[in-house]
Amino acid sequence: MAWQFLPTEMKLAVVDLLDKDDLESFARVNYRTYQVCVPAKFREVKLASFQALERFLDSVPREYYTHIEELDLSTVDELDALPTVPRLQAEAVISLLAATPRLSKLALKVEGSMDKSIIAPFPYLRHLQDLKISNCGDESVAPLSERLVVSIAASLQNLRVLSLDNISRSGCHADDLICNPDIPVVLGDDDIPDHPILGSELALPSLLRVPTLRKLTLRDTHLGDERWTTTPVTCRLEVLDLGSYVRTDEDFNSMCTQRIMSAVGPSVDEFSLATTVSDHLFAKPTDTPLQRLRKLHISPFFPVDSVVDTVSNLAGSPIEMLSLQCFEEDVVDVCGALEGFLSVRVERGPLFFDKLKRIDVTVAANVDAAIQPTLAENEARVAAAARLQSFCRDLRLSSAVLDAPAMDAKPLVNTISCTRPTRSMTI
Repeated sequence: MAWQFLPTEMKLAVVDLLDKDDLESFARVNYRTYQVCVPAKFREVKLASFQALERFLDSVPREYYTHIEELDLSTVDELDALPTVPRLQAEAVISLLAATPRLSKLALKVEGSMDKSIIAPFPYLRHLQDLKISNCGDESVAPLSERLVVSIAASLQNLRVLSLDNISRSGCHADDLICNPDIPVVLGDDDIPDHPILGSELALPSLLRVPTLRKLTLRDTHLGDERWTTTPVTCRLEVLDLGSYVRTDEDFNSMCTQRIMSAVGPSVDEFSLATTVSDHLFAKPTDTPLQRLRKLHISPFFPVDSVVDTVSNLAGSPIEMLSLQCFEEDVVDVCGALEGFLSVRVERGPLFFDKLKRIDVTVAANVDAAIQPTLAENEARVAAAARLQSFCRDLRLSSAVLDAPAMDAKPLVNTISCTRPTRSMTI
């Protein structure tokens, strides 16, 4: 009886303290308790297939959609289902999004092209700040048009975080690629309506004209559009994450990365890198466009033998934190490469990377590895990590070598923390 007479605000506060399993159990107490649990139950929704979306629309009262703040939505068909017509997929997605006024984060997984009508609800999602669009299909068979995703992103009034994965160039913006058999290009997407601000310029570089954008991630996407250097930049990107494109070589990916870095560099504070940087412009404090860069992350696909040169070529930025992610089998080489960089730092004197405070290595398990590491290999990894951290300690740098994923990361060896003013440290 005491629970039933509590004010609604106190009931909601109690419900917010429950984890997912406890929430599900508590919601079964009675009808009134279930109603109190509804906002928390539907705050985060994950629909793993188009058929799951259909079941959700059929079984969940529409008024509950208003509680959705984070949505992980896939339009990919289940394995035993018949292929769904793109128009029907779009209608189902529109039906859900049109009733989610509180939506702040959306991850949309698709398989190839979507019907252009899917753009319709996005201008009305005023609270949506974090958008991720991924093409889960084979790009050569089911490409996803850059014109469509750029139109969607530019339609959001308060977009701050955008992540695009496996997006394909449009023939409208890539005449030079239409006859290239190695790179998929989308044709027939010129019927996507002009954007009120961007007009018909719905190429990927036009994302730099979204004024609210602060974090941009582009993965497994061809970035060879020369408009990256000519598009007026009206956003102030703080975080930039660029992956490499598997259908082009390392030199081409490097050129594309440097082109984009030069365009948005003045505002970038954090940068994730998957390709080499050879342009010595970035090594000059007076000339580098990356004048605010404090955090540099390097992906596990980065060529290990280029670590020293690339990091050295970014010496013009006030980098405070350097982190590398690598696979288990690369730990020894990566730690060795970082030791080589630190040796260069010692040789170059106190002004070379004078802001650097921390170096971290995150070890990601390689799910494709057929053979587990031997005891000797594990011992070599631990020894390499210990040598790196000892070097960092001598230079008064903090350091950690951790097993991934980050949510349950464990140190490969004890973390070393050392502050600049004193020789004190925690081991």
